[in-house]
Order: sequence, then C-alpha cells, then structure tokens
Amino acid sequence: MLDPVRQLLADQGAWIGGLVLLGTFIGFARERTPPVVVALSSAAIMLLLGYLSPTDLLAAFSNPAPITIAAMFILTGALTHTGALEGLTWWVLARTRRRPRLAIGEMALGTMAASAFVNNTAVVIIMIPVVRRLAAAIRQPATRLLIPLSYISILGGTLTLVGTSTNLLVAGVAERLGQRPFTIFEISGVGLVAVLAGMAFLLLAGRFLLPGRADNVQLGSDDRLFLSEASVLRGGDHDGILAGAAPLARRSNVRVLGIMHGPQTIRDGWEQYRLTAGDRLLMAASPAEIASLAKARGLALGLSARAGADATPDPQLIEALIAPNHPIIGRALSDIPLLSRLKVRILGLSRTRHLAGPDLANVRVRAGDRLLVAGDIEAVRAMRDNVGLAEVAVSATRGFRREKAPIAIATLAGVIAGATVLGLPIAALAIAGVAVVLATRCLEADEAWGALDGNTLVLILAMLAFGSGLESAGTLALLVDLARPWLAAAPPFLLLFGVYAFTSAATELVSNTAVAVIVTPLVITLGAALGIDPRPLIVAVMFGASASFATPVGYQTNTLVYSAGNYRFADFLKVGAPMNLVVGLATCIAIDRLF
Repeated sequence: MLDPVRQLLADQGAWIGGLVLLGTFIGFARERTPPVVVALSSAAIMLLLGYLSPTDLLAAFSNPAPITIAAMFILTGALTHTGALEGLTWWVLARTRRRPRLAIGEMALGTMAASAFVNNTAVVIIMIPVVRRLAAAIRQPATRLLIPLSYISILGGTLTLVGTSTNLLVAGVAERLGQRPFTIFEISGVGLVAVLAGMAFLLLAGRFLLPGRADNVQLGSDDRLFLSEASVLRGGDHDGILAGAAPLARRSNVRVLGIMHGPQTIRDGWEQYRLTAGDRLLMAASPAEIASLAKARGLALGLSARAGADATPDPQLIEALIAPNHPIIGRALSDIPLLSRLKVRILGLSRTRHLAGPDLANVRVRAGDRLLVAGDIEAVRAMRDNVGLAEVAVSATRGFRREKAPIAIATLAGVIAGATVLGLPIAALAIAGVAVVLATRCLEADEAWGALDGNTLVLILAMLAFGSGLESAGTLALLVDLARPWLAAAPPFLLLFGVYAFTSAATELVSNTAVAVIVTPLVITLGAALGIDPRPLIVAVMFGASASFATPVGYQTNTLVYSAGNYRFADFLKVGAPMNLVVGLATCIAIDRLF
C-alpha cells in the first residue's frame, strides 16, 4: 500500500516540492499565521514527505549562518549593556538634530562601507536599535528606515568579493571548475553601479512605496522614560562645570528638563549654567540609565527621607505600581509613607502616555504611576505587603557597565578584523567573542539569553531546512531545467539578464547558498556550449544571488528587519520587486560593459 505512494513521491518530488513552496509563500503573503509558524510547518511537511532527512534537518543547526547571527546578537547585547551602543546612538542623534538629512546620509554610507568588508548580517544586527531610535528622533515610523537598512547592507556587500559569503562561494565554485580566480576588487565597478541604482531608487520611490505605519514593536523597559532628578555633590564630576558639558547630559537616554538652584528652576538656557554643589538636575531617563546614575560618584539620585538609604550594600532595583486605593493619590510624591518608613530611595516615576512633573518631589501621584525604587531585600518584602502598591517586583534592569565598554568594542573589532583581514571563519570568531564578553562580565548569562531574537533565529533555521528539502526534492533542478532552453536561445545581453533574473528569482524562494552552488556550474557549462566567456555570467550569478529585495525570507538581513519592524510580507514585495528590476538592469549593463 505504501510502496506506490513512496514511488509517487520519489518520481514527482520536484513538482510536489514546488507545490509546497507555492503554499509556503501563500502562507507568508496571507499573514494569518506568524511567519515562523509557516516556515516551521513547511519544513515539517518536507520532513514528513521524506524530502528532508533528519540528518539534513539537524544540519541546519550546524549551519554557520544562524550560529553567527546568534553570536552577533549576544555581542550586540554586550555593546548595549556596556553603554557602547548608547554612545554610538548619542553621536548619531546629536548629528541628526543639527543636520538630519546629512546624518541619515552618513549613516547609510557607513552601513554600506562596513558591509563591503564585514558580514552584512552583523552590520544590520548592530544598526537596528540605532535606526529605531533615529526614527523616533526624526518623528518617522521605523518601518520607513529598517527596509532601506537591509537593502543598503545588501548593496554594500556587492562592492567587494568578501562583502558577502555568496560572492566567495560563487568564486570558489567557479575556481574549482577551472575558472580564473577572482580578485577582491574585481567586481567593485559593477557593485558601485548597483549601489548607485539602488540608492537612487530608494531616494526617488521610497517615499511612495515604503510603509509609513507604526511598526507596533513593543519597546523594552529601557525605552520607558522615568521622571527623576540628581543632586550635585561637592567635589564630584558635575561640580563646577557647565551643565551642557556634564557627563549626565551627554547620555542618549537622558533628557535634561532643567536645573533647580534653591527655589529657582532654570529650564531655558540650562546648558550654559555652571553647576554647584546642591543643584538638582531634573531629567527624564530610561531605567538602565537611572540604574547607572544611581552608582555614579558625585551624584545623589532621587528622593530619600531616611539617613543611610545610600549606604545599603548592593541595593535592589524595585518597580512598583501605585494602586487605585493608595492614600497618597493626589498628594506630592515626597509625602509617600515608604520614604520615611523604609531605607529606600525613590529613583524615578513613570506615567503612561506622558511625562509627569514639575519635579520628582512635587509630582502629584496618580493611580497607575510606576515607581522605580532602590532598597534592600527587606524593603522588597515590606513593599509587597503594602496594599497601596501593586506589581511589586525586583526589576530586571541593570545599569550600564561603561567601564567594560572598551572590552566589548575590542572584542567585536577583533571578530570583524579576524574575518576580513585574516580570513578566519566568522562563526568561530563570533563564538570566541561571546566567550570573552561573558568571561569578562560585559553581560551576564541571563542577559545573553535575553539578547537573542528567538523568532528570527527559528525562522532562519526553518527556512534553511526547507531549502534543503527543496534541493533534495529536485525542485531547484527542475527550475533550472525549465529555464535552460530559454537562456540558451537568448541574445547575449538577454542571456546575461536572464541568468541574473533567474538567479535573483530563485534566491527569493530558496537559500542563496543553494542557488549559488547549483546555478554557477550551469552558467559555466552554458557558456562553454555557446562558445562565450562564462565570466560575465558568473558575475551575474554573484549579484543575482545577493540582490534579494522582494521577500523577507530571501536574504538574512531582510529576515532580521522583517521581525524587528513587524512588517507585512507585502511590504517587501511592494518596494522590493521594482527594486530588483532597477538594480538588475543597471547591474547587467555594467557587467556587459566591464566584463
């Protein structure tokens, strides 16, 4: 009974795989099911049909791509927890405030240049949080910037042979088949044309095609701003300097609201005020920045009514919600009973939808206000027993470890330099980098797990496994066989464009690695059969396998921003399909002229 079924699956595997592929993309496009579920379901179907063996399924977990991505997530987490990423963000935002268009252009060029020599997946992982905050600063939805981030990194990767692993793979296969080795900058002229065409398209058509809705991404705790204040202590880092040059004012997640000098509050021109001991800086800050400032020398953060509150060894950071029945509602925060009863310091107050004021001591408490409190374990127990407080819990937020920022930066630089200069495997280097940042406590183990984007990693793993199943089923070979007669009969330029278009379309459907491995020998054989130099066709495969703009699953950077921006499948199709055409035509013209 089962033998005929097995025979049918074996004989018609290529077509059955094509039907599963069609169903997968219908599932992505309809968006009634999360993309990760669609990808996992497709991989499971290929497994049940026998086109994906358990060994091939497990091989997806040993693929260097997801391992590298996971490790880079953790290294980026180290940059975040040490404040290094905050420093970069502050620099970008500072330039943006002065010259927004120039700053965005500089960031785009920087991303492109980095992607020419560094794994572009790593570049995108690092830049996603920067771009999000940049979007907030210029009052634009992040959805308008994250897709261009991915596209720019893809284009940047085409500028050199080492810009993407796809280029190296195609060059390696070609050399193994007797072709002359490629030099690192041999394709740079074509890559520059592709970059210019892609950038021109994004500048001219992006405003009409990129989605402008809110990305609906839930911001983390570090993006919630708390009203807080810091008193300047005599002889500290802030005593006697201009407020605008103070270390506190130069942090990206701190917004100084004014300075209280005795009864006087200075809100306009506070940057030019020279701080003295006893002055209080009013600010809105993220929980992580508040936790960092609470440990800073020369500052006394928040409110405290009991002596010795600052001397608590290793204080806990506690979050609590003001319940509707709290007797303090409508009164000043400085009157809250826990200040006098417990050895605690109130570090900040957060209010939904707007920032409270005028200052921390005199803010009128409302139901639903969230307090950030520093205290010992006894304070935690007492606050949990307080019926006027709800959701009392030790905060997972930790302060920035800025003293370890040089270690995190040096580790990431070492990974990048080792991969680009020495040619060492980036996956192995990234794993070694993770060991370094964990051993030096740039971030803790739980923070490392928290830095991972599970949905993105599972989506990539599932699509790698699904691609292996399609390859085993013969679906990709079927597509090649269907395209071969059309390519062989085409005029020279149409042949070149046909190779590019076929490679690009296949990359949107299957792993670019699989496409590169199968199509490169095909075009070399095709060139020999037609009596033409196959080198232009090989270059077309390089660029076609990288130029994947139309779907979020065709290229890893697209998958990353797909999850980060909560895009729809159609968003990529709308802007990516015409971009594929524009970049493809420009690239093929450049190949025809330069090769």
